[in-house]
Amino acid sequence: MVILRTPRLYMRKIQTDDYSSVCSILQDIHVMYAWEHAFSDEEVVQWIDENIMRYNRDGYSYWAVIEKASDKLIGVTGLISEQVDDENYVGVGYIYQKSYWGNGYAFEAASACVDYAFNILHLDEITAQIRPENTASRKVAERLGMCIKKQFIRRYKNKDIPHLLYSRTI
Repeated sequence: MVILRTPRLYMRKIQTDDYSSVCSILQDIHVMYAWEHAFSDEEVVQWIDENIMRYNRDGYSYWAVIEKASDKLIGVTGLISEQVDDENYVGVGYIYQKSYWGNGYAFEAASACVDYAFNILHLDEITAQIRPENTASRKVAERLGMCIKKQFIRRYKNKDIPHLLYSRTI
């Protein structure tokens, strides 16, 4: 079932049979540099299962981004319930196969997600958690009309990692 459509893309729920396509994204260290590691096979399975759980719990999560022209899964973009400094937010996230970087797909899909958050979910704010050195993701957030709300430390794999919290309100 299609959740969102854009001129070049459509988004649907990620399914367990998307495993190999998701692996091509999450197991590429060049794509996953912000996480400082590529995912193992088991981590990909857990990641897919977590998204399916979030669909049931929240009604949204990362969605599979399908390029209409090729009908290929080229990335994942979606809305994630998150916490920063004990405050709850709904953030937009985007991860794409490296061969599709620089084509505006992340902005196109994320823009549709932001519209969905404001117009369908009736949220007052949407955020994005981005590492300061991730200039490409920061540019997408800024094109979405987001500004830096604050800096924070995110604990991941027993390491403190600086992040920026971008925000946009209605």
